[in-house]
Amino acid sequence: MAKTKAGRRACVSSGEDDTGESAPAQGEQAQTRCGFVALIGAPNVGKSTLINALVGTKVAIVCHKVQTTRALLRGIAIVDGAQLVFIDTPGIFAPKRRLDRAMVTTAWSGAEDADIAAVLIDAKRGLDEEAQVILERLAALRPSKILLINKIDLVEKSALLRIARAANERARFAATFMISALSGDGVGDVRAWLPRHVPEGPWHYPADQITDAPLRQLAAEITREKLYLRLHQELPYQSTVETDVWKQLKDGSTRIEQGGWVGRGGRRGVGGGGGGGGRGRRPPCEWGGGK
Repeated sequence: MAKTKAGRRACVSSGEDDTGESAPAQGEQAQTRCGFVALIGAPNVGKSTLINALVGTKVAIVCHKVQTTRALLRGIAIVDGAQLVFIDTPGIFAPKRRLDRAMVTTAWSGAEDADIAAVLIDAKRGLDEEAQVILERLAALRPSKILLINKIDLVEKSALLRIARAANERARFAATFMISALSGDGVGDVRAWLPRHVPEGPWHYPADQITDAPLRQLAAEITREKLYLRLHQELPYQSTVETDVWKQLKDGSTRIEQGGWVGRGGRRGVGGGGGGGGRGRRPPCEWGGGK
């Protein structure tokens, strides 16, 4: 295990991942490639949906509500012998609260530390005020930048071309892609381009690892996603879920006990059945069948 720039740890492993890609042998390290790709953009432009599509499985929760992603999350894929580490960042917008400012700062820092910054634009919204602010700040960003125009199935082709032309006039992009993260249209082109443009170097994670998040955190995030999807006005925005117990049972299933907190006193316990007193917590729940 070795330290790399920005505090990242390099970990070279042998073996084979789900796609059949083998980890590089020790003598082949100089010929391998590994790069960090940060996905940045305004809220609800499809960053989490895209990282799931790029990795090939669900590593980030997806919700129609804005600012579901609060911290950096990494999804990992092996493509053409290169290890691509995708960073899902919080949406960038004009912050009003301390939490908002922290999330926006996290997004920009994630982009600055990456090798490639992938800027997502919602094709239906076009270059709105939030997109304009992001494009203006890109000039000061160190990494190479690519433009991803998402949700192309919602607008006419002529509109897509206008967005691409205007965005490239505002910022310098190494490449422009038109994609639909939801359907997968154009995502393969992005996956094919990236391995050729990330730097040479050893892989940072084992070949079979798809995210840097532990299973307990992933379980908590999935529960938080379901709460957002099922509860609306009754669930405060500042809510979170933590995994308290993770126990393997004899029948092969896993018992997961989680606690949920909400942030505003007037609504505490509404989502978790805690009676409104103090912090609202969900009662323990048992999920069978997982291993």
